[in-house]
Amino acid sequence: MRKMFSLLVLFSMALFGQNQNDTNAIEVSFLRGNVLPHTTDLYHLQGHAEGVLMSFIKQTHGKEEWHSAYNFPDYGMFLEYQNYNNDFLGKVFGAGVLYNFYFLKRHLELKVAQGVGYATNPYDKVENSKNKAFGSTFMANTNIGLFYKKEHLIDNFGLQAGVLFTHFSNGRTKSPNSGINSFLINVGLNYDFSKTINRTIDSVALHKNYCEPIKYNIVLRSGYNESPIIGSGQYPFYHISFFADKRFNRKSALQLGAELFLTNSFKDFIKYKSIAYPELNIDTNTDYKRVGFFVGYELFVNKISLEGQIGYYVYRPFVNDISIYDRIGFKYHFNPKIFTSFSVKTHMFFAEALEFGVGVRL
Repeated sequence: MRKMFSLLVLFSMALFGQNQNDTNAIEVSFLRGNVLPHTTDLYHLQGHAEGVLMSFIKQTHGKEEWHSAYNFPDYGMFLEYQNYNNDFLGKVFGAGVLYNFYFLKRHLELKVAQGVGYATNPYDKVENSKNKAFGSTFMANTNIGLFYKKEHLIDNFGLQAGVLFTHFSNGRTKSPNSGINSFLINVGLNYDFSKTINRTIDSVALHKNYCEPIKYNIVLRSGYNESPIIGSGQYPFYHISFFADKRFNRKSALQLGAELFLTNSFKDFIKYKSIAYPELNIDTNTDYKRVGFFVGYELFVNKISLEGQIGYYVYRPFVNDISIYDRIGFKYHFNPKIFTSFSVKTHMFFAEALEFGVGVRL
């Protein structure tokens, strides 16, 4: 989690290192909704979650090219509090970075936020053995919201209301880790510290050709995780990707590639399964390595881009998950050739790893 915090600091510096003419605003939303159990063994963790989400916002005016390209989004940081109203889950706190994107004459706001979370009541073998959602105190936190927003309704005060989806998970850095999703209705206030905003469209950048020839990427992603067996130990993993990408325009690129998964926690897990479940006829010496092919999409914002991939295992002698995997995350581009990344690799709703990566684009 220290690596994740360092990346968030880096991305925060990138966010707040924009033009000083950006103006400030704040949103405070009150949350109320339900925990969404995604497996039958989580039904006892249901509850009516409630909390508060505070967003500290920088408003863009068009001084940078990407401002007008994305209809003058906001960027900033958030603080979140949720009480799950469930004795096993307890409460969580979150903090991180965000973007607000606007549609329908800036009345419809899409919030995308990523950060770190802190759980007050994680799994404990003696004190809280029924919490199979959080195996650790520190986790990753993802928030996606869609709101109707009205600014300057009364002087500098406005209102927003909508829905928010939240996810807390440690990416199986420690078991158990089913993770918890919440669906929340929210109503809140926003306050704009500026009286008026004059936004300038970059007409030159709008006509710039961003199309590029095919580029080739090498990425090493690493971290540590634990097998589904609680207390089996945390081991490093190495995910090595080779892929080609084609950027078509200002915002979009498509990817096609292959990757090798060296997940060391699988070694002991294979031995455990072969001994504990002899009826499965698993060889103790089964190869733990996996190979997958994937397609992906990258959305370029500024130096930060958002990335999503879906893949299929073509080689995996040890079968433990479904054959399809997916990845979602974000990248920070130091220059056109070097980037770093943070992503979550999952099998549908079940996280396998929080990945910290370094890559080269040639």
